[in-house]
Amino acid sequence: MEVSIEHTRARFKRICIQKWRRTLISMLLLLWLPAAWAKVTVTYMRPDADGDDRNRYPVKVLELALKKAGVEFELQPSKSQMAQSRALMQMAQGVDIDVVWTMTSKEREENYLPIRIPLEKGLLGWRIFLIQSNSAAKFASVKTLDDLKKLQAGQGHDWPDTEILRANGLKVQASPNYDGIFKMLEAGRIDYFPRSALEIWGEIKSHAKMGLEIEKTVVLQYPTAEYFFVNKHNTKLAELIESGLQLALKDGSFDKLFMEEYGDFLKSANLKGRTRFLINNPLLPAQTPLNDKKLWLDF
Repeated sequence: MEVSIEHTRARFKRICIQKWRRTLISMLLLLWLPAAWAKVTVTYMRPDADGDDRNRYPVKVLELALKKAGVEFELQPSKSQMAQSRALMQMAQGVDIDVVWTMTSKEREENYLPIRIPLEKGLLGWRIFLIQSNSAAKFASVKTLDDLKKLQAGQGHDWPDTEILRANGLKVQASPNYDGIFKMLEAGRIDYFPRSALEIWGEIKSHAKMGLEIEKTVVLQYPTAEYFFVNKHNTKLAELIESGLQLALKDGSFDKLFMEEYGDFLKSANLKGRTRFLINNPLLPAQTPLNDKKLWLDF
């Protein structure tokens, strides 16, 4: 009789342990794998100008990242058009915007949560110029940075580039909206509009009637990166995007998408054949992964 009681107690203990293990596993699955079961809806910034093509590639990268992360998702633009500053403010408030892609800065990394993988492999900091079609000779005489400092650039009032250029002694006239910079250039109120070597091609096409062209001899370069940013508290979305981007980098699909989108533009830009002016970026955060070679395009 005594052996039977001990046997029953041992069997009951085993059953309890098995139930406890099953409960623990279920809890862990709920904690660690919610994204595998729930659909993720991600709202991104609608650009502040009609026909603005700059969103096409970042949306593709975001879509790739979420696919690689293995989640069911829906991407949608914000309900209204907005400038970067407004989009960042609404994202910080948790209103309408889940993710913004923009140039990094110390201030932005303090206020928002960055995913530190440069979407454009550092090419955002390689700037060639939109100019008036009749001003090519003016830039042919630009041989030094001091020569360039005599000319007037145009930029957005809430762009980090504006502060970077001014910190290096370059003259900048700021516009409250994106389209306004093109109008300033067309009217001759500025001499040049520095643009990323990747985005300028779509812009010259979409503003073909304004009498503009791409300057062929100069490139202005400063170290920077465009990241995805999310709300400081939205760590779940940040982890999904980062894990997906890392997988895309590892299997080569990130670089494949980049070259499909920009390979022809890079050839046309002829960055190696231009006079390069390297300037400092006082806004660059110390955490920028400059030593991770796979993240940057090496010329």
